[in-house]
Amino acid sequence: MITIDTPAGPFTMTGDGTAVTAAVFDTTVPPEWATPGEVPAEAVAAVRAYFDGDLSALDGIAVNQHGTAYLEQCWDMLRTLDGPVSYTRLAELTGRPAAVRAAAQGCARNQVALIVPCHRVLRTDGTLGGYRWGLDVKRWLLEHESTHR
Repeated sequence: MITIDTPAGPFTMTGDGTAVTAAVFDTTVPPEWATPGEVPAEAVAAVRAYFDGDLSALDGIAVNQHGTAYLEQCWDMLRTLDGPVSYTRLAELTGRPAAVRAAAQGCARNQVALIVPCHRVLRTDGTLGGYRWGLDVKRWLLEHESTHR
């Protein structure tokens, strides 16, 4: 496990030696998410590069989290987003336009914050909606990305 000081607050990651298994804007990872093993050095470097303005630095970081087939599809789709979308649009992008609530669950159950960028999903009216790590963090991340896009 490693904690990195960032402008958005402390960012902690756990890994299994080859992938990031959990990432949170906090100093501790929920025990049920923690895995024994090292966080890959390239993940640490990529997070630092992201906060220095290289938004694509996180693209190649391996992640390992498990869920239903649809949750995993949501997480994969989140990694392809290059800007904010609504929950409705996320559902459409997964090929299941009626699955808006399921797409929202994809965001809510994501345990690899930032690297799987659920912070990029907004309400249909463009407001922030929720974010497990706080709306101040979500707002900061979106402004950072807007500045460096």
